[in-house]
This record gives sequence, C-alpha cells and structure tokens, in this order.
Amino acid sequence: MDKILQIAVAELGQKEISGPVHNPTIINYAKEAGFSWVNDDETPWCSIFVNWVANKAGLKGSNEANARSWLLTGLNVDMTPEPGDIVIFWRESPDSWLGHVGIFFGFSIDGERVYCLGGNQGNQVSVSAFSIDNVLGFRRLTASGMTNLPDAVLKKDDRGDPVKALQDSLKAAGFDCGTSDGDFGTKTEDAVKLLQSMKTGLPVDGVYNKATKDFLFEVLNQ
Repeated sequence: MDKILQIAVAELGQKEISGPVHNPTIINYAKEAGFSWVNDDETPWCSIFVNWVANKAGLKGSNEANARSWLLTGLNVDMTPEPGDIVIFWRESPDSWLGHVGIFFGFSIDGERVYCLGGNQGNQVSVSAFSIDNVLGFRRLTASGMTNLPDAVLKKDDRGDPVKALQDSLKAAGFDCGTSDGDFGTKTEDAVKLLQSMKTGLPVDGVYNKATKDFLFEVLNQ
C-alpha cells in the first residue's frame, strides 16, 4: 500500500477556493476518476478523491461518489488494518446514507481515534483524526487489471523488495501474511501454503515458484 500513500501525501494542502472560483486540481480529481458531472470544488469530494488516488495507484476503486460505497470495495480487513488501507466512517447516524472515506494512517496511542488522510477534510486534502466509534469498516484495495508479481523463487527467511511485493499480492488476494515488511517469515509461508492448497496438483511446500506465481496471478485477475 506504499504507492497509494505516496500519491495521496503529494496532494496534501489542496483546498477549496471560496466564492465562484474553483480549484482546478480538485475538479481534475473528479474528471480523471470518471465523475464528469462534477464542475466545482464544493460537491462533497471525499470519495472522489479516494477514487482518484486508487486509479493512480492501479487499484480498484468504488467508482461511486458515495463514501459508503467503499464498504463493498476491496477486502475486509477490520481486524488487521494497515496504513494505506481504506477506512469508512458514518456521519450523523450509523443508519443513514451519510459517511466519510479516507486512507487509514494509524490509531492514536489510546486507541480512541483513527488518523485518516483524505479529501474534503476541512475543505482540503489533510490528515485528520476521527473517533473510533464512527468507523464502519476497513478495506484493502485490490489490483486493477493485470498484476505484476515477483519473478524470483522465494522461500522462508528470504528478505527484500520481491518478498514485499509478494506479501502485498497475497493480501490483495485475501491471504493473511501479516505486515508487508519484506521478511518471508512463518506467516508469509503459511499464506503461500494456503494458496497452494487451493490448486490441485500444486505442491504445498510454502515456496513461491513459477507454478505458485501463475496460480496467484490467476486468483488476482479472476
């Protein structure tokens, strides 16, 4: 999820312009994300911004301007959210259609607040804190279209960027391998074994090789 954070952080400070003039960058978020009907910077744009960031990162977005549409996007990671995942909040009432969506940054030390990087936060792209009680869910986005997987054979105790890429891909496919830290440990090995066990004839040995890569590619691009 590093890429989604890099793209979003670069937009920090973009804000609405008061009056009849509108920030062209915010309008461009809408145009590039497929919301051609948006022609101002005052239309609620939190979901528009996250869709724009997801699109730039090569990830599947909700393609909806409604914040709660993200509850149906990506994978449920309510128990293990990581920075770069998507967090959805309710507004006014949990039972209303109103909400807010942003990119999860982390929890406060006391666990009472969620830090979120998003658009339309104080009328700008910013990092803000929200009550944990207002969280509706956390989602992990999956790749859009073709997926690039590492070519190297990887196994337990290997380290480096190829392992990190494998971990990101495993999580995108719904396999819990822990944090994407580039360290091929027991959790990553168990995730690879679980993947392998789903393919008849594939050795369940925890080693990421060409046959395992091909099957993971198939799973990600179904």
